[in-house]
Amino acid sequence: MSRLKDLFDLSGQVALVTGGSRGLGLQICEALGEFGARVAITARKEVELAKAVEHLAERGVTADAIPADLGTEAGAQSVLDELMRLHGRLDILVNIAGTAWGAPAEDHPLEQWNKVINLNLTAVFHLTQIVARATMIPRRAGRILNVASIKGLLADHPRMIGTVAYNASKGAVVNMTRALAAEWGRYGITVNALAPGYFPSKMTKTTLSQHEPHLVDNTPLGRLGGPDDLKGAALLLCSAAGAHITGQVIVIDGGASII
Repeated sequence: MSRLKDLFDLSGQVALVTGGSRGLGLQICEALGEFGARVAITARKEVELAKAVEHLAERGVTADAIPADLGTEAGAQSVLDELMRLHGRLDILVNIAGTAWGAPAEDHPLEQWNKVINLNLTAVFHLTQIVARATMIPRRAGRILNVASIKGLLADHPRMIGTVAYNASKGAVVNMTRALAAEWGRYGITVNALAPGYFPSKMTKTTLSQHEPHLVDNTPLGRLGGPDDLKGAALLLCSAAGAHITGQVIVIDGGASII
């Protein structure tokens, strides 16, 4: 029987966090790195990647930066190729890179719909597919963690600007998580998702500037998500401690979605 702390130990494992250069992705990098994982982060902007690597190094976390545009097939393949060159394997994939667009549904530009769906859903599937095919399925092991959103489970409040493409993409990520978990369980791969509520970030800046008091008032714990609030759940689902959990979605929203 393993000691409990050993179940969370990620020493020797390689983790890729997309969109890991800031915000919620960087928070997850901190958690996985603190428990021993060698972290690789990918994003489009090299300056932000460099800052993230420096930030993690200050916390004793070794990280590789891989600049790429995951919205293209070539970008995803370049990330996988570099990972395999550096490490020859990938144990943990965290899909968090994404985008959003706010507009009333009747006015939502089709161009922006396609952009949101492509990055938040199609790109997530493509990277997950090629990673699983190249390294997880052959090794009969892997942890995949998709970061969805409570917007994938709920509609927007009528007083807030609509984000129909974002909501649709995150709802699809939730059920894609279940579908992949069902298919890939026989390979020893777990696939789960987190559904965060509102956390301060670049993506939520405009919404929070207009609605933060209302959102906090309607959250039982009485606050927004903080800099450590994703870490425990992410670590659980990416480690041996979560080995018998798959196809699940953990909502991390301070209870906002229960009322």
